[in-house]
Amino acid sequence: MADLINPKKTIEVIQKYEFIFQKKFGQNFLIDSYVMDKILASAALKKEDCVLEIGPGIGTMTQALAEQAGQVIAVEIDRNLIPILSETLAQYPNVTVIQADILKVDIQKLAQEQNQNRPFKVVANLPYYITTPIIMSLFEGNVPVDSITVMVQKEVAERMKEAPGSKEYGALSLAVQYYAKPEIVANVPPNCFLPRPKVGSAVIRLTRHKEPPVKVLDENLMFALIHASFQQRRKTLVNGLVNSSNIGYTKGQIQAALEAQNLSLSIRGETLSLQQFADLSNYLRKM
Repeated sequence: MADLINPKKTIEVIQKYEFIFQKKFGQNFLIDSYVMDKILASAALKKEDCVLEIGPGIGTMTQALAEQAGQVIAVEIDRNLIPILSETLAQYPNVTVIQADILKVDIQKLAQEQNQNRPFKVVANLPYYITTPIIMSLFEGNVPVDSITVMVQKEVAERMKEAPGSKEYGALSLAVQYYAKPEIVANVPPNCFLPRPKVGSAVIRLTRHKEPPVKVLDENLMFALIHASFQQRRKTLVNGLVNSSNIGYTKGQIQAALEAQNLSLSIRGETLSLQQFADLSNYLRKM
């Protein structure tokens, strides 16, 4: 395996192809072997696994994934990286590179064609500007995914695993925890990348729940309540829900629902647990 994780080798490949980093794609290539080892250990790959890698860059992690998994599907949005990947991955017949925007890829179809409809393990150094849309599209689209091990902005990783009452707790925390168990594997400083990002990073593993941790009659309603309650954090939950155009309940109905759950009418959404949001949405759904 070419030692692409070595900064000198990374620079050599970039210079050979006169590659120019695209800020719009949020490109920061990993150049730290310790961090890559942590990612691989957390992903816990086996020879029967099929890995979906989002944003392979020059193929640094792709090579390592190909050596541990049975198959790797790497989706890269930047056309300029495809010739580089053709060279760096030439010795890996179990890697398929797809030039596309991951948010426009039919991953269910991909799973049927490439993995007999079995779940993927997702491993990626995600572009920070679209971290949340990518992760939520994997969860909400009923995509067959077993686990997601990704590098994200540290602040976002912390938000995913926050508990009620904290400043960082919000709609993302609840959404992620509804679908998966989040675990921060490693904190990663900016000097582990080329070029260096301006913020700290973290590796987080999201292990998909076999069944959601709460029973919900209407997922769409529960998430509408969650989003409405965090859009205006300083408002009480009642006012936040009444002011939302996506919630079709009167103030009286919402107050009745809160009282039925033994919740104060002055409570704020940031103090409610996932279970409490589920109970609230179920009560309203039955109205």
